[in-house]
This record gives sequence, C-alpha cells and structure tokens, in this order.
Amino acid sequence: MAIPSRLRGRWSLPALVVLVALVGGVVVWTRGGDDPPQVHTRDAVIDVPEAPGSDRALQIDTTLYLPEKTPAPAILLPHGFGGSKNSVATEATELAQRGFVVLTYSARGFGRSTGQISLNSVDHEVNDAKRLLDWLATRQEVMTDAPGDPRVGVTGGSYGGALALSLAGVDPRVDTIAPTITFNDLASALLPNHGATGEAVDTRTPTPGPSGDAGVFKRSWSGLFFSAGLGGGNMSGPTQEAPEAGQDDDQQVGAAATAAPEGSTAEGSATGQPGQGQQPGQGRGAAPLNGTCGRFAEDVCAAYNEIATTGTAGQASLDVLRRGSPSELTGRITQPTMIVQGEQDTLFGLDQADANARQIAATGAKVKVVWYAGGHDGGSPGPELRGQIADWMDFHLNGAGTDPGTTFQYAVQGAFRSSGSVALRDVVAPAYPGLGGQAAVNRQDVALTGREQAVINPAGGNPASVSSLPGLGAAVSRSSSLSSRLTIDMPGQTAVFTSEALTSQLLVTGASTVRLKIAAVPGQAVPEGGAVLFAKLYDADANGGKVLPGSAVAPFRVPELPADGTPVEVSVSLPGVVRPVESGHRLQLAVSTTDQAFANAQEPAVYRIALADGDTGNVRVPVVTGSNRVSEVPADALWGIAGVLALSAVAAVVAWFRRRLATDLDPELAEVPLVIKGLKKSYPGGLTAVNDLSFRVEHGQVLGLLGPNGAGKTTSLRMLMGLIQPSEGEIRVFGHRITPGAPVLSRIGSFVEGSGFLPHLSGKANLELYWSATGRPLEQAHFDEALEIAGLGKAVHRKVRTYSQGMRQRLAIAQAMLGLPDLLVLDEPANGLDPPQIHAMRDVLRRYAAAGRTVLVSSHLLAEVEQTCSHVVVMHKGALVAAGPVEEIATGSGEATFRVDRPEEAAEVLRSLDGVLEVQVDGEQVHAALNGTPRAEALQALVAAGVSVDQAGPRRRLEDAFLELVGE
Repeated sequence: MAIPSRLRGRWSLPALVVLVALVGGVVVWTRGGDDPPQVHTRDAVIDVPEAPGSDRALQIDTTLYLPEKTPAPAILLPHGFGGSKNSVATEATELAQRGFVVLTYSARGFGRSTGQISLNSVDHEVNDAKRLLDWLATRQEVMTDAPGDPRVGVTGGSYGGALALSLAGVDPRVDTIAPTITFNDLASALLPNHGATGEAVDTRTPTPGPSGDAGVFKRSWSGLFFSAGLGGGNMSGPTQEAPEAGQDDDQQVGAAATAAPEGSTAEGSATGQPGQGQQPGQGRGAAPLNGTCGRFAEDVCAAYNEIATTGTAGQASLDVLRRGSPSELTGRITQPTMIVQGEQDTLFGLDQADANARQIAATGAKVKVVWYAGGHDGGSPGPELRGQIADWMDFHLNGAGTDPGTTFQYAVQGAFRSSGSVALRDVVAPAYPGLGGQAAVNRQDVALTGREQAVINPAGGNPASVSSLPGLGAAVSRSSSLSSRLTIDMPGQTAVFTSEALTSQLLVTGASTVRLKIAAVPGQAVPEGGAVLFAKLYDADANGGKVLPGSAVAPFRVPELPADGTPVEVSVSLPGVVRPVESGHRLQLAVSTTDQAFANAQEPAVYRIALADGDTGNVRVPVVTGSNRVSEVPADALWGIAGVLALSAVAAVVAWFRRRLATDLDPELAEVPLVIKGLKKSYPGGLTAVNDLSFRVEHGQVLGLLGPNGAGKTTSLRMLMGLIQPSEGEIRVFGHRITPGAPVLSRIGSFVEGSGFLPHLSGKANLELYWSATGRPLEQAHFDEALEIAGLGKAVHRKVRTYSQGMRQRLAIAQAMLGLPDLLVLDEPANGLDPPQIHAMRDVLRRYAAAGRTVLVSSHLLAEVEQTCSHVVVMHKGALVAAGPVEEIATGSGEATFRVDRPEEAAEVLRSLDGVLEVQVDGEQVHAALNGTPRAEALQALVAAGVSVDQAGPRRRLEDAFLELVGE
C-alpha cells in the first residue's frame, strides 16, 4: 500500500529519530545488564523409605540446579498437585541464576517418582523431603551450617507450599520458607463453613466440626484434584502469570509453569527435561495405577469417595485431610516465613493464608504476608513477585540485601479498564493486621436494606447458581465484564440486600461480616443437616452491572432450624477479597440456596432470610490503610531515559530547521498547482533516471505523463510526492518547494505504486480508517463528495473483499480524493480495468478537473490519455521530448482528413490551396497535409466548391505522434 502523503508529512525524519530513540530507551531499560548466568543441571534418583520403619524403598526423581559459584545455600522447590519437577523448571532456573543451589523433584505418585499419593502426610511426603535435605547435606556444592545440616530454604506453590510449611514444622534444619497459594487445613479448604458467632478478623478459617457435617463440600475443585491423581492430569497450579503493578495484561508471560528455562547448558540441561505433560505412571519404575484410586493411597481414595458421595466427611475422612494439612504443624514453625496468597483464588482463599500467618506468628517467628493479584483463578506469581521471594531467601540465607521485614503487602486492581488492561498497584502496610503489629484493621459499617425474603432450595439442588468456574477462572478474573456475565443467581433461590450509593471510594481489604436471620417455613420439613446457604458480596454499579470480587462465595450451614419458623441468628464471614468499590457504586449482598461449585442440599425446602436487625442491617467492611509501593528503577534504565531525552532534543532542533526550510515559497507561483524545473535524478553507477525535466501544470488541466517503460515517469512522481530526493532541480506545488515531509504535501491526493485496503472492512470503513490516520478533522474529509465523484454507489458499504478490480481502483481514487485535494496524482489508474471500467474512470477524472482542480495521470495507455487528458507530457529515457495540449501533439504538422460526397473534386479543391503539399484519396476520405493552412480555411473552400463535408478532423492519432517522438 502506498504511504499517504498526509502521513508522510507527519512521519518526518525527526519523528522517526524520536521513535528510534524511544525504542532504544526501552531496549536499554528492559535488556540492560549482562546475560543471565549459566545454570548447570544434574539428574538423580534418590531412594526413600516407603513408610517409617519400612524396608521397601521408593524412587524420587530429582534435578539439581547449580549456579556458577558454589558452595551456596540451597532451596528445595516442590511442585504443585498433579505436576512434576518440570513444572517448576523456570522458577528453579531463576533462583539458580540468583546464586542458589536448587533441588526440584517429583513427589511420590507424580512424574517418574514411584509410590502413592498421601497428600503431604508427615510419614510419607514430608519424610521424603527430610531425606532430600539429608542428601543435600552431602553435596559439596551446598553450604552447610553443621554436619548433616544444609543451609536451606523451601518455597513452592499450592501442594508444594503446604509441603514447605509442614517440613519447616518438623525439621529445624529448614532456615526459612516462602509458601505460595497454599492451604492451612484441607478439611476447612474443601469443606468450608463461613457461618460463625463472634467477631471475625480480616479473614477467617472456617473449620468443620468434629463430625465434619458443618462444612459444605467444594465439589468442583475436589473433583479436579482427584482426577489429577487418577489419570495424571495436570493440576500443578495456574498456567499464566498474574498481572503485576506497572504491567499490562498483554505483557504477562503465559504458561509460566510450563515455560522452558533459559540460560541452561547442555550438561543435564534443564531444557532437556521431560515436559510438564509427563503423566504419573508413565515414567520408568513408576508405581502402577491403583484400580479406581489411580495413584492415591487407599485411605485417601476412601476419604474422597465418602465425601464426594455423601457431601459430608466422617471422622476418618477428616483425619486423612488433616494428616496432610500444615495446620497440625504450623504451631511449631519458628523460621522466618513469607506467606504469598492470591486474591483470585476460589480454591485456597485468603482465609487459609490468614490461619497460617496467625499460627506461625504465635510462636514468635517473623512473618511477612503478601496478597497478590492472582491465585489458582488468577495466575501464578509474576517475575517481580518471584524476585521478592528470591530477595527474602537471599537475606535469610545469605544475609544479603535489605531486610524484607514483616510488612503486609496487597495488590489493588482498579475497577476501571483502559485498552483491555486493569490498573494495578501494590499497597504496603506496616504489619499484617490481626498479628498484633502496628497496623490495625479498621472496620467500616455500610448499611444494607431489604425485606425478609423467601428462597427455595430446589430438589436435587438443581438448577444451581454460578459464582465461579473452578480451573478456568484465570480467563474470567481478567475481565470484569466477563466475570459479571458468568455470575448467575438463580431467580427464586436468592435473597438480595443492597446499600445506598457510596459517596466515596471504599477499599475492601479482607473479609467482611454480616449478621443474618434464617428461618424455616412453618409446616414444611427441615432438611436433615440443616440449611445450606451461600453468601457473596457484589460491587454493583449505577447501570445495574455487578462484579463478584475474586468470584468468591462463602458457603455456610445452619444445622438446626426450628420447625415452628423461629429464626436463627448467624454471623457470616464473607470471603476475603481486595476490591476498590468506587463512588456511586453500591454493595449488594446475595444469599443463595445453591452454587454449582459446591455440593448442594438435595431435599427441597423453603427458607426465610432477613437482616439481623429487620429491614436494615450493616455489613462490616475491613479497610487496611497503607502506602503505595514504588518499584526501584534500575540505573541503566535512567541512563536509557536520559539518552532518549537527549535524542529527542536533537530531533526537535533538526525539526525546527527542517520546518524553516519547508517554508521556501515563491509568491509568483502561489496559484500554480505544479512547476517542475531542471529536475534530475541520478543513481550510483552512472544511471540517470530523470534528466533536465521541466514542465508546468495549470488549474483545470488533466495532464497525462506519457512514456514507455523506463522513461522515468514513476521516478518523477516519487520525487513529486517527497518519497525520494532529486539530484538537481526543484519541484514546487503552489509555490512551495517539495521536500520530504513538506506541509504542502497535504494539498496533494495520490496513490502511487498501487493501493491496499483491509478486505474484511467495507469501502466506507477503509476510507474512514485512512482519514483518521491523517489526524485531520472529520468534517474536512468530504466523504460524500469523493464517493459521488468516484461513482461507487451503494457498493461502498460492502466489504472490500467482494470488490472487482475496477471497484478497488475507484475506491483508491476516492481515497486519494478525500479532503478534495487541489492536486490529484495517480500512477497508472487504469491498470487491470476492462473497457467499461476505463470509461467510468475517464468520467471521474474529467469531473474532478472540471471543478477547478488539477489531475496528473501517469499512463502507458495512449488511447486513454488521448481521450481523457487535456494536456500531455511525453518522456523518453528520462528526458522531456514534447509537452502541450493533446490535440497539438497529435496533429503534429497539420495533417487532416475530410469525409466528403465527391472525393475527386474535393482533392482538386484542396490541391489548389496555397501551402498544401500532399493530397490523397482513400474512398470517401480525402487526406491532406495542410502545412500550416488552417483546417477551417480548407473546409470553407470545399463548401464553397459545392462539396458536401460529413466529417473533418486531424488525421494522425496520438499513438502516431508518440511513436514518432520516441523514434520507434
């Protein structure tokens, strides 16, 4: 597609210099510094006992990542559920590049490791990790604090994060931990109950009662996990990185967990490891699948079968869940702990991180808490947060860097979006609320209103409301509009209570609480086990749209409802979220009887739900104040910015001088559309494409630039459009000298070397897009006038891919005519057109010139130039050979043809005239070389002699003149 002259005027050399400078600055910023250090890897299979006291050994498949300098502190990096050691290859490589020895491994039951899955039980997976620490202590590459005691930190996500917590609770050799998006108690995570009495802190850990019947089974997530153990599906964690402050969604690195590491070498290269898709049981030596239980241990399988079938957990099942839960060991953790939890996580919510933080802090250990804009529904930690984890390890293992302290950091995603990306910032408070630090939870009461409402629990719990899509939430969490469309509260099943519009922004930071009254309908049976309900707090805007922050829902069970309809008052702790609710928005509390992600009550029932204080009540909203976190800007980035500014200043000076030159104006030619004087264009090697070309074009002319291939026509047009510089001479348009980017180019409409359009858009849309690119006001486009002249009619509203070649050419002419430029320059406009299309093109150009404008047409179709153009310039071998009106060029020496009724008598009359040199008779036509005698005088003589003349005109065609002029 040709570059529009209007755009060329805007993208001048200084603008390109600035663009290059900006790109250079970004490159300096983002790629400054040395290449990442090389990382070597070594694979090893380590034997561990199948169980304490067992003489049977299992094989744990490991990879050791070695930095350039050893010995160095070690980091044990377990993977998420359903993954393998390859799932954390990227993180391992990054940590090794930071100078740590990193050990990754496939947990028993996953990847190439043998054994059965026991959910991180102390006697199995945790004991395996202890044996791995024993092995690290024997490695000369690992720094040790004492014989058998490696200096080691542990970090990992989800299943791996729970392993880090449990290992720190049983093995004092662990020096520090950084668990991410993990759980405290599997029983409360998979069977939550958010109904409680008393005051809730910023988040709560809802815990099933001793019999397990107090919890509501998280059916969808549990099913996904069990399937991962059955068939080797990957549930290792989010497959995208969460957005970070200062980063657009488009900048996120997708599939971080599966990305191949960089900076690896061939010696046991990390890039040579099996992919994350390696399924359990496929590796050599892996244990066979255990019937319907897959790779799960039998007691784990039995527990899942019971809960999935009944929706409740018996004591044996609770024991299995808690055996693999860090909650049994967090009270023993005294190591510095950095807890990272996601704000977009319907599997392990902020309540699980809160429980871990409170229990570890109770031992006096140093605890830092970070909530980030991700989670199992929102993405894994991004590069910056992974860097913070590495900084934590560096300080507590090496004593390097600044003490990360015990501040509380949370991410705030703005409610508004720009160009598809959310605004994101990190806020830092002095300490984690609820831990007795300097920061405190401030609660703000927001009044809710709404009458008591009756809701129905349908038979079988179907159809069910939708709050989240477990396992698919990452896509939803990035789009508030998509999230609101996927959140469905079934009519008749949901009670709604709404606040007044807020007068200022309210930043919800944690778990809100609300007191409700729940009652059965007198005379109707109360389901065994009580009422199962689901509470959620929406951010509702003034237009009726609403967003469920984090897609989070709080299930709660009211175990005993009096049959006489006496209400039971319950305090409900809503899910922990971070959400800025903007001024003018409302908080909306919805309490539903069903949710598709959970096991719903099967018996039909009707409940009455009301606010505890009647038609009004308060939702207590936690607010944690802090300061915005500012990322450090690297020094090389500052130098890059300085370089950009310096280059921009130089470009501005150059632009100033160029603009001064662009004002070169000859006042005497201010009304002349085009004057070319002494134009020459030479190329290295002695080639001269245009030599001493001079001509002038006036208003109202249609000038044809005529010449054989290689005559220099296109080169001349390119110089006219400022695309190339002439070697000598000058071109002036309305008196202004043409230079690249000259402002007067905006008065020229053109297409040179073909046109290009977007085929999926209509002709009109293509023209509008083109005009928008010029930056000129819409009212100056004159779309209707240009389209009327081009003659496209209703076809302009069709998609361009349906156009014929002729229609495309006419659309190109319409594009060149936008803004009704004073000078229209067209290069071979009739190429590819059939005769009717050429005839239509001829009318278009004539009508345009008739309005007082000027048209310059380059063509090799001599007949078309003769019929279309009023004037012609003939070029040959880069030089001008003729210029003038078409008729004068065509007639040359004045040969004329007369069609008469008496040819012989007419010939005698013409021979008798002075100056006539040659007369020939050709049927009814008589040809005569008038040799300067006016044709009108010859015609008058014929009529006076009584000869009837039917037609008179020049004999020679433009083609004849052209061939004579160019010597062919």
